[in-house]
Amino acid sequence: MSRTSRSTRTGRARGRVLLAVPAAALLALIPSTANAYPNPGRVTGATVVHDPTMIRTSSGQYLLYATGGGISNRTSTDRIAFSAGADAFGSRPSWWSSYSSVPEAWAPDISYHGGKYLMYYSVSKFGSNTSAIGLATSTTGQPGSWTDQGIVYTSNSFNDYNAIDPNLFVDSDGKWWLSFGSWWTGIKMIQINPSTGKQLSTNTTRYSLASRPTGTKAVEAPYIVKRNGYYYLFASYDTCCAGTSSTYKVKVGRATSITGPYYDKNGVAMMNNGGTPVLESHGSIIGPGGQSIMNDVDGDLIVYHYYDANDNGTPKLGINLLNWSSGWPVAY
Repeated sequence: MSRTSRSTRTGRARGRVLLAVPAAALLALIPSTANAYPNPGRVTGATVVHDPTMIRTSSGQYLLYATGGGISNRTSTDRIAFSAGADAFGSRPSWWSSYSSVPEAWAPDISYHGGKYLMYYSVSKFGSNTSAIGLATSTTGQPGSWTDQGIVYTSNSFNDYNAIDPNLFVDSDGKWWLSFGSWWTGIKMIQINPSTGKQLSTNTTRYSLASRPTGTKAVEAPYIVKRNGYYYLFASYDTCCAGTSSTYKVKVGRATSITGPYYDKNGVAMMNNGGTPVLESHGSIIGPGGQSIMNDVDGDLIVYHYYDANDNGTPKLGINLLNWSSGWPVAY
């Protein structure tokens, strides 16, 4: 379960107030220890979430969807105060019951392309790789407006991968790619047909992007962005969903090709347990992960959940800005 480079502005958005800081000063903020990681920016209201994905509409509304039920919803006008809304699906698609006895959906991924909103999402039983990735579309992105387009990709107990935690990436050449994966042999990718939102029939290759071949298999929740000629793969590592015992963390690698190979800052391949830390547990912020990346008016955001040690391990929404001055994303 999971789940364009900008100028060197710092300070989280408080309405529209930002503080400018030189690049050299910002680089000094790069964490050298776990305790140096930044706390989440201030958010209030309905902030209990898992695996959040967020987009800003043309009217300036922030639409957030997250794991649970018929895909839970939150909205905000200022990226600080969030309100709970109805689920994306008022009635759940009948095929969900083949993959989950609950049934509920996990780890949605929202984007806007070709005049419509797309939401990829996961249906699975926790701990099982009998799973499916679905797709829904909407002209407004609002709860209740989504039309389910059915199954995109599946996995079962005979497979060495898990079809959950989808993320759509649309490249500058017009090609669409869907990354996904959780535990087993790690993060995978397939090419998507822009006309259907489903796998391109002329390329059925399943690419491997990140893996932990020895020890724990815990890597999941991929999210890809392209900045300054590199593709950056963010992923969540270690154990989610155990409250204050969670060991979740976010790492990143980069590549010159969308299909990899991805390497971390030290040159270790992400197919060999590589990954440069972006966020880890610190203080009362436990197990940050289930992340998505969003480009907003003041820069790139990393949107994630964490467990609040000051509130009995309740899962909460975290938002930080990212700086790319060093060639690697730094949360602040």
